[in-house]
Amino acid sequence: MARRRSIMSDALKMECAKELGFFDRLQTDGDFGNVSSRNCGSMVRKAIEIAERSLGTS
Repeated sequence: MARRRSIMSDALKMECAKELGFFDRLQTDGDFGNVSSRNCGSMVRKAIEIAERSLGTS
């Protein structure tokens, strides 16, 4: 089975995790396997917010 390409870059994922306060857990665990679905949802919302900021839209 082919691996799907990630939509969010690793850098964006890490930036979101830092802003949301669970980056340290990622550093300890090494991946997103133990990140709660609530935090993943927050990360998606944060990524959308960052993208809107970069486009200059509200």
